[in-house]
Amino acid sequence: MTTPKVDIYTKFGCGYCFRAKRLLDEKGVAYEEFDITMGGPKRDEMQARAPGARTVPQIFVGDTHVGGSDELAALEREGKLDALLAG
Repeated sequence: MTTPKVDIYTKFGCGYCFRAKRLLDEKGVAYEEFDITMGGPKRDEMQARAPGARTVPQIFVGDTHVGGSDELAALEREGKLDALLAG
C-alpha cells in the first residue's frame, strides 16, 4: 500500500500556511506545495478541487480535502491524521 500524495496550496507570507507545513514537516510528511500568490492555473485547480474555498492553505491528502491549517491541526489533536496519511 502506498501512502497518499499530499498537496498544499499556499500564498507568500501566510502564517496559517507556515503552521500547516510545519506540522507536516514535524511528522516527516512529504508534500507538494503550490504557491498561488499570483493566481494562475494552480489557483483555478485549487478552486476546482475545493469549490468555495477562497483561503489558504488548502490541503489535500490523496482525494480527501482536509481543509485549512485549523482542520489539519484538529485531525492531529483527535489522533486521526496519522491514519489519513497512511492511506
